[in-house]
Amino acid sequence: MRIHLQNPIDDPLFHFSRAMWDAVADRATDRAVTIGDTQTDFVAAMSDTEALVCDAGIVKAYLPCPTPHLKLLFVTNAGLDRLAPFDWLPPGVALMNNRGTHAAKSGEFGIMSVLMLANRVPAMVTHQRAGRWQKIWGAVLAGRRIAIVGLGTLGGAVAEHAHRFGMAVTGVRTTPAPHPHCERVIATADLDAVLRGTEFLVLACPLTDATRGLMDRRRLGLLPAGAGIVNIGRGELVDQNALCDLLDNGHLSGAVLDVFDPEPIPEGHRLWTTPNLVVSPHTSADDPATYNPRSLEIFLANVRAYEAGQPLPNLFDTVRGY
Repeated sequence: MRIHLQNPIDDPLFHFSRAMWDAVADRATDRAVTIGDTQTDFVAAMSDTEALVCDAGIVKAYLPCPTPHLKLLFVTNAGLDRLAPFDWLPPGVALMNNRGTHAAKSGEFGIMSVLMLANRVPAMVTHQRAGRWQKIWGAVLAGRRIAIVGLGTLGGAVAEHAHRFGMAVTGVRTTPAPHPHCERVIATADLDAVLRGTEFLVLACPLTDATRGLMDRRRLGLLPAGAGIVNIGRGELVDQNALCDLLDNGHLSGAVLDVFDPEPIPEGHRLWTTPNLVVSPHTSADDPATYNPRSLEIFLANVRAYEAGQPLPNLFDTVRGY
């Protein structure tokens, strides 16, 4: 199998290297590998590439183009919503994401954010900016009520950490199948009922037609006074203006947001000055030291499945959006 790795256009921290490939590759199989940096490299490689590994930015910039032998397209992003509609995908090519790459980093970031909210760190940062000494007290996590919307790679990892801290964990997903780190799991359709008793809300679900605007003004208002929000999913999951209003009036005690609509946040946007809000510039799930090696491990697991005639573990459903 001929494999091509195409480096991101403007993100050198996440470039592939030959040493990186050699560290994870299975040398017992016959796989020819090329690595490209430029559009010229990309176009030349596509003449005989059977499996392409690249990020979503490359897909948006360079596809569609002639790919006569392409069978597998592995995108080094978990959420592929910005690639929709998928009419650019060559017929017969299996599209995969790198689901699984983000678990360790996003899980740690998610529980760190919950700990920040429990200890009122967003409020402390607001007071610091104002030069105000004001004691505020935090509390331990054990026994506190957390709801995690989305129990995939991101949300499942946060749930595992929250369970270890002794929190009362409610999972929310499309169907209420049990999860080992949740006391209970409810369907997304029943979200309203759980919000009223939620102290910490973590959004970790993909952006789809069903989840866009999920936390609108009405649902945000269902959260009890003093609740806090973490968003490591997508900015479009939340009505940002409504969220800022509830932080401004003190109904919500704090928020830690890693994703926004739009990105980057424009200069002068109210998100920069809303009190008790911590902004993370979409960095919660990525560790440059481990991201590409882990993505390549997952890619090779899919290649082995393909060569064995088995289902692809990371096959992306363009209809469901994940």
